[in-house]
Amino acid sequence: MYQITKGAVPKPQRVLVYGVEGVGKTTLAAQFPKPLFIDTEGSSDHLDVRRLPSPDTWAMLLDEVRWVRDFPAECGGTLVVDTLDWAERLCFEHVCKQNGWESIENPKWGKGYTIAYEEFGKLVNLLTECRDAGLNVVAVCHAVKEKVEQPDEMGTYDSWGPKLLNSRKTSIAGMVKEWADAVLFLNFKTVVVATDVGSDGKARKHKAQNGKDRVMYASHAAAWDAKNRWGLPDECPLDYAWIAPHVPAPATSAPEVTAADIEEARSMPVPFEGADVEMEGGDNLGTTGTYEPEPVPPKVPEHLRKLARMIAEAGIERQEFVVAVARRTGYVTETTPFESIAPDLAAWAETVVPQIKQYIDAGMPAEGSN
Repeated sequence: MYQITKGAVPKPQRVLVYGVEGVGKTTLAAQFPKPLFIDTEGSSDHLDVRRLPSPDTWAMLLDEVRWVRDFPAECGGTLVVDTLDWAERLCFEHVCKQNGWESIENPKWGKGYTIAYEEFGKLVNLLTECRDAGLNVVAVCHAVKEKVEQPDEMGTYDSWGPKLLNSRKTSIAGMVKEWADAVLFLNFKTVVVATDVGSDGKARKHKAQNGKDRVMYASHAAAWDAKNRWGLPDECPLDYAWIAPHVPAPATSAPEVTAADIEEARSMPVPFEGADVEMEGGDNLGTTGTYEPEPVPPKVPEHLRKLARMIAEAGIERQEFVVAVARRTGYVTETTPFESIAPDLAAWAETVVPQIKQYIDAGMPAEGSN
């Protein structure tokens, strides 16, 4: 028995924004609700936005997107990947390194591009999972002008498209355009006027003028690729106000413990095994009559001491914390010793202790569950 439903279903939006250099792609993306940038090339350095560390490998990029998927409240409202063509470079480098190739073009018959296409699909799938977690997703990309030849037409013509792999069989550009709910092309408006009109009234010479007004194209044309499901006009000014009514507010819930709570907790002494603790009612298990926590045991590396204190404050055993991280993210195995956690993973783990605590309290689903 199936239930029939009716009406529009509001969902977070998946948007591809591409355009020419300097037109304002990143600035537009920064106006989406509560954006968090994964900046692959430093495009957002001039903006006051929140960003994750700039990924320098494909694995790091995928890990950051997984983290946003698993902890959407930390993102806020919109995940921005800026830019997608630089992410493609990381993908190509990863594929070449895995296969021992000097270039993605080394294998014959386009095999390198086929493998890269399949690998890039992992990122696209993760971005969809971020959308399903309640986040808008904006992918920013540079534009490139390509020759287009239609089978039913004579000759070729120039058309703008995303600066991504775009071959017949392995088109990353096509994959991303299909994934997106809206594809917006940004460019400078150019007006061509006649400068020399003959006696017959026909223009002999033309000149391009203006070129300063920024516009946003939201529908497909011969000279560019675009689409939208919002009912936008074919061409409109480059202004987020045109998009805003069609982008829902974030549906993610705020974490129960704020950053201020964490900082306050860090400043408090924390008991560890064997510490003297004053109990409620005046009973004292220690010998000093006061609360005198022992320091972190020496076997815990220096880079893990802050994390050890934080999970102790949350009432979590160290190995229990490792198991929870393993099941929730896959960044470690359940048998990884706490003392073996790497510095970069420890720094990340400090930011998600409250969420891991909630995950443990919820019953910590079995490995492989989501």
